[in-house]
Amino acid sequence: MTETITSRPVRTGPPATPSLGGLGLFTVLLAAALPLVDFFIVNVALPTIGADLSASEAVLELVVAGYGVAYAVLLVLGGRLGDLFGRRRLFLGGMAAFGLTSLACGLAPDAWSLVVARAAQGASAAAMLPQVLATIQATTSGPRRAKAMGLYGATAGLSMVAGQILGGVLVAADIAGTGWRSVFLVNVPVVLVGLFLAARAVPETRSARPEPVDVPGTFLLAASILTLLVPLTEGRAAGWPLWTWLSLAAFPFAAAAFFAVERRADRAGRTPLVPPSLFAIVSLRRGLLLMVPFSIGFSGFMFVIAVALQQGAGLGPVAAGLALAPLAVVFFFFSLAGPRLVARYGTRVVPAGAALQGVGLALMTLAAWRSWPDLGLVELLPGAAVAGAGQALQLPVIMRVVLSEVPAVRAGVGSGVMVTTQQSSLALGVATLGTLFLSLVPGMGMRDALVTTLLVQLAGVALTGLLSLRLPRTIV
Repeated sequence: MTETITSRPVRTGPPATPSLGGLGLFTVLLAAALPLVDFFIVNVALPTIGADLSASEAVLELVVAGYGVAYAVLLVLGGRLGDLFGRRRLFLGGMAAFGLTSLACGLAPDAWSLVVARAAQGASAAAMLPQVLATIQATTSGPRRAKAMGLYGATAGLSMVAGQILGGVLVAADIAGTGWRSVFLVNVPVVLVGLFLAARAVPETRSARPEPVDVPGTFLLAASILTLLVPLTEGRAAGWPLWTWLSLAAFPFAAAAFFAVERRADRAGRTPLVPPSLFAIVSLRRGLLLMVPFSIGFSGFMFVIAVALQQGAGLGPVAAGLALAPLAVVFFFFSLAGPRLVARYGTRVVPAGAALQGVGLALMTLAAWRSWPDLGLVELLPGAAVAGAGQALQLPVIMRVVLSEVPAVRAGVGSGVMVTTQQSSLALGVATLGTLFLSLVPGMGMRDALVTTLLVQLAGVALTGLLSLRLPRTIV
């Protein structure tokens, strides 16, 4: 009896593209929330930190700026390292480092130790966050990518508001006598859960053609960001000494040198840290241009309202945080509806969102003018709710637009550029609108300084709306 053996054909094609499942998407979105929550969570905790550690105003500003600047400076490098060594590997390493540096912040014995730990925390966030967007870009496509990017944008916006609310609740709760330290220590269990889930649910991806680190570009980008953000953040509290003006004067030269080095590397066929050819993508270029005024206004408002409600209106940290709860709740629900609205109306939802945000901001400005100093949840509720709806129709869509046409092989670079733009603008918002507000307070009083600053932000919202009219009508 002869037995016939039929062999199955051997698959010789390229390996299947890794796919990001539901649990993996939840895990990377959890990681995406952490750095943004921590950027804002200290706003309502700063008075308590200052009193406990006997920290001056300039040092307290470094607690905020040290994190934001280190984060912004290293983000693009983090994206490049993920392309080179594997995004999952950098994601896990960055998340573990974020947990350890959060622990160091929570245990800091003095103000300067906290400043150093915060800078290290920002650096670890820069290793972790670019891998989130790059992983989404590399492991999803079509409707799944649109849904994932919509959820990412919703997570980002909600995290920025929730961070401030959570900070107030944690400081007031004084868990086990930890006081302000709990705003950092709360990250540790979250990171442990995230590491457990990531090890099981996040696939490994890397660029098919990874390039070595662009050392000159990295240093020049760092110099450009530092020469702009550090003097703007520290200048007012330090009395605008000579070094702040020299630093600002050096900024355009550092930026020009960075662009020249990157363009030369791009033309030579290498992949620079920020390839100028990437900006030939119209959707990326216009989306980034729109993200700058939006992020400046967002972070500036969050900082100013936290200071005004606590130091001017006399609210405690919980009341000051919860005053923005309507904004967070409405943002969440409208961001869920965003993908369906974009599918029907395209990017025209962005100027509509800017108009809504403008109306909400005008209502909050009117409330501050009429009700001061009795300003709180009830007075701010109508304006905050309308502004939250407007912001939800902008941020997630802008993020989708920026990365919509970036090739998968440049996912790490593209996401690094986008998040660097966002983070630098967030830090710039605190530095500019925050400095404007605090400079006006001595001469105008808290109410008029708040109203003036909100009107300046309203002009920024109008600029965002006008720029959004130039976005591509549809998203790929």
